[in-house]
Amino acid sequence: MPEHTHEYDYVVVGGGTAGSVIASRLTENPDVSVAVIEGGPSDVDRDDVLTLRRWMGLLGGDLDYDYPTTEQPRGNSHIRHSRARVLGGCSSHNTLISFKPLPSDWDEWERAGATGWGAVPMEAYFARLKNNIVSVDEKDRNAIARDFVDAAQSTLGVPRVEGFNKKPFTDGVGFFDLSYHPENNKRSSASVAYLHPVMDERPNLHLFLETWAYKLELDGTRAEGVHVRTKDGRELLVKARNEVVLCAGAVDTPRLLLHSGIGPRADLEALGIPVVLDLPGVGENLLDHPESVIVWETHGPIPENSAMDSDAGLFVRRDPEHAGPDLMFHFYQIPFTDNPERLGYERPEFGVSMTPNIPKPKSRGRLYLTSADPEVKPALDFRYFTDEDDYDARTLVDGIRIAREVARSEPLAHWLKREVCPGPEVQGDEELSEYARKVAHTVYHPAGTCKMGAADDELAVVDPELRVRGLNGIRIADASVFPTMTAVNPMIGVLMVGEKAVELIGGDAR
Repeated sequence: MPEHTHEYDYVVVGGGTAGSVIASRLTENPDVSVAVIEGGPSDVDRDDVLTLRRWMGLLGGDLDYDYPTTEQPRGNSHIRHSRARVLGGCSSHNTLISFKPLPSDWDEWERAGATGWGAVPMEAYFARLKNNIVSVDEKDRNAIARDFVDAAQSTLGVPRVEGFNKKPFTDGVGFFDLSYHPENNKRSSASVAYLHPVMDERPNLHLFLETWAYKLELDGTRAEGVHVRTKDGRELLVKARNEVVLCAGAVDTPRLLLHSGIGPRADLEALGIPVVLDLPGVGENLLDHPESVIVWETHGPIPENSAMDSDAGLFVRRDPEHAGPDLMFHFYQIPFTDNPERLGYERPEFGVSMTPNIPKPKSRGRLYLTSADPEVKPALDFRYFTDEDDYDARTLVDGIRIAREVARSEPLAHWLKREVCPGPEVQGDEELSEYARKVAHTVYHPAGTCKMGAADDELAVVDPELRVRGLNGIRIADASVFPTMTAVNPMIGVLMVGEKAVELIGGDAR
């Protein structure tokens, strides 16, 4: 075998949220060898990564792939989609808000053709998770966040929730569950929970760090491995005796397929990429949780204690026919004005924000290549606020109005000096909609670009066993397989996809 070829039983592309789970579980069997291809460095001993409250400092930095958004005629074209370039993936980068997907989320997947992924069978995988999932610790419960919870409960009549994962909910307000260690504010990310305890003691686990996968090795319709480039520029072929498992996330998994000639025929031919498999759904069905922001100046500084500066949240169900919540708010104990400043608003020295968020957005986008060169970032066109009946934009307008109701109520009201943006003079539906869309941002939840579905769904990329349609020896296990968006933050859902993927890959690996 040539020197530049390495061979293992399984090759996991992406050492992120799902990839960490799969690599850890597969190597529980000492006879199974696994290679993990991770584009970023290790997170071991990196306080800038491991300290949860430092998450904002990672955005746009050297551990961020930092994908731009295409022109958004009805939204904000300046959104940068952070995707983590470090072991643990986005669980090493995000706020670690930890919601088990709601039963209605899983059941919606099942109806969308993901047979076997309904709420009842999926429940078991949550119990397997190794992460330390706990409610925000008492010492981290900031006084203004406590008063936000009290004000929302009394004003809106929603229940106070202590532990959002204890039972399904349609509305409620409370402190989040987080995957963290409150005693030192350290992450319980996928890498910390699944890889750190075993990476030095399992000779069958091989981590290729700062190694970038750019093309699959295919023999006809069988995936044989992946071509990678190391930090020092060496080209290697990493082969899989059994299977390649793509866990590179909702941007880089479809990107890798497209550069390997797997995707919509016309798009590939237009770029001169030889077509291996015409699979029209690759890159389609791009989902996200867009949200807007309303900011208040406070009378003075806010108490310092916090887990990660966005520790509490609110869920509302406006439509009683809706299966779960249809409006969500994160409460930020900081003035979050990055996007409003572009419109001329000024950041107050001290302030707080509420972010109305669309749990079940109707708009659908797409990811596509603009070049045959794998070094060129793909285009992300989320098509924000393009749904036919304007549901997404109306949800944000309702959210701003509800946020104002909460802000007028004690015990929150006495903290607040004035509404900074959009400002109390902005009252009409059209003005609020324009503001809400122009300052919209992402909560970094891209999903759906290689969706799971039934055999007769022409846009389904994987079947309910997570196998790529039309190919052998390859599965996908990450947020790209989501057929629809979970109403809640999706990280726990991705971990559960990882746990189920291990079972699907086969009992022989356990």
